[in-house]
Amino acid sequence: MPDTVENPGAIVFSHGHRGSARGVMNNSGLRRLAADMGYALIAADGVDGTWDLPGSPSNPSSDGAGELAYFEAVLNDAATQFGIDQDNIIATGFSAGGMMTWNLVCDRSYLLRAAVPMSGTFWEDIPTTCDTPPISVIHIHGDNDPTVPLSGRAIRTSHQGDVPTALGMYARHGGFGNAVPQQVGGLDCAVRDNAEDQTLGFCMFEGGHSFRLEHLRAAIEMVNKGRP
Repeated sequence: MPDTVENPGAIVFSHGHRGSARGVMNNSGLRRLAADMGYALIAADGVDGTWDLPGSPSNPSSDGAGELAYFEAVLNDAATQFGIDQDNIIATGFSAGGMMTWNLVCDRSYLLRAAVPMSGTFWEDIPTTCDTPPISVIHIHGDNDPTVPLSGRAIRTSHQGDVPTALGMYARHGGFGNAVPQQVGGLDCAVRDNAEDQTLGFCMFEGGHSFRLEHLRAAIEMVNKGRP
């Protein structure tokens, strides 16, 4: 919890494959980033370091409903116990946690104000639309990522989704306009806005499969534009 803000919003972080909530909370830089920006930090915890996602190689027939219910319960509990502002929740996560974040964007957006998925998207088949209303989303990805390439890769009988295809789907879903190039905090972004003043950004950096705090900060600042 931040020291200086009553009823703060929260950054909800989903760890990567074989990660843990404890590992997220041990990241002092991430804790400082959240506190400096006036947010509580909530670390979600996947069972045995994994997320149950539609199309994933561990459970390709899953609809992911169990994970969605888990996040809803976590956020309701945080509001009850700690006074978290439920109108100011930003979901983020890296790698498999980025995949989890995209599933929240598409199926539980009413829990969130914005999302920053990093280096992960849907498993195939990518949804053709989303079941819940659009929100601001900034997707961050390395331009030479061998673990989750922009076009995805096969793992056993499953295949990671194509990032541009997922972003195109969400642009249509949210009525986002034409992309405008923008340099943001070391990221090369293509940024779209819609009539609700929401933002859809596709931001790349030179490199592979890595998480950088400065990129997350820049993305949160993008979705916070105009907020007091």
